[in-house]
Amino acid sequence: MQRPSHPVAAALGLTAAGVLLWSTVVERRLFTVRRHTLPLLSEGAAPLRVLHLSDLHLAPWQTRKIDWVRSLAELRPDLVVLTGDLMGHLQAAPALLRALQPLAQTAPTAFVCGSNDYYGPILKNPLKYLSAPSRLSTRVPDIDHAALTDGLERIGAINLNNSAARLELRGSRLELLGLNDPHIRYDDAGAMRAELAALHAADDGGETAALRLGVVHAPYQGALGELLDEGADLILAGHTHGGQVRVPGVGALTSNCDLPNAQARGLSVWYDAHRAAFLNVSAGLGNSIYAPVRFACRPEASLITLEAAR
Repeated sequence: MQRPSHPVAAALGLTAAGVLLWSTVVERRLFTVRRHTLPLLSEGAAPLRVLHLSDLHLAPWQTRKIDWVRSLAELRPDLVVLTGDLMGHLQAAPALLRALQPLAQTAPTAFVCGSNDYYGPILKNPLKYLSAPSRLSTRVPDIDHAALTDGLERIGAINLNNSAARLELRGSRLELLGLNDPHIRYDDAGAMRAELAALHAADDGGETAALRLGVVHAPYQGALGELLDEGADLILAGHTHGGQVRVPGVGALTSNCDLPNAQARGLSVWYDAHRAAFLNVSAGLGNSIYAPVRFACRPEASLITLEAAR
């Protein structure tokens, strides 16, 4: 029996083909829930379940993803937070609202937007993501962002873009601080602070301290610093896709922003010389329709249980 002339090359070829098949056909459809528990509530407070969704990049034909998102209402969250890049196609808004409606009917829902909620996807060179991220908007927005925002608000979602809101959940007082997407320089910390000040203008001084949640799409260090300055205890972000393609033993090769690659997915701590906050960066549930690949980075939602310190 004649041996293959290049057995190593053949093995490498089969391995590459297997990786390509897994990352483009299988893994990007393996939706999962990543769970965390954080001791952020006051003594005796009832636990709160925060469902964090990001980067759906939804296209109208993605029925499997739509059904999975709808099924998350079965988790019975107390709060749902959406951190942008919900749209993945110019005509995705009706499918997106259908996917999110059961969640909005189950729990208070808040959102900020990402660049893909203003700009439809286009074909790009994926190698550019390994260099400095582009932060320049060179196109006219082609998504009807006003209609998208109106649709989200009609199903009951709270618009946190450069804004703030207050909620009372299971006896705990929460303040949500939101920034629009720093990746395209739409963030305005001054407007967010003004909204927060308006919330406190009617306080009589007797209100109990609130837990503060910072919400932003792209976790640029400047935006994280602005949320720290306003006393955020927990910051929720997306944008990075967790690297989208991760190297086992190494992790993400890029965060597509100035966040350290080691923090491109999951729970960590963000701090400066004076304060610190937990930071959860979701790897998201989707990808651009022009880059249908995930490797060692399953699409995910995060379920974060907030409880009293033990």
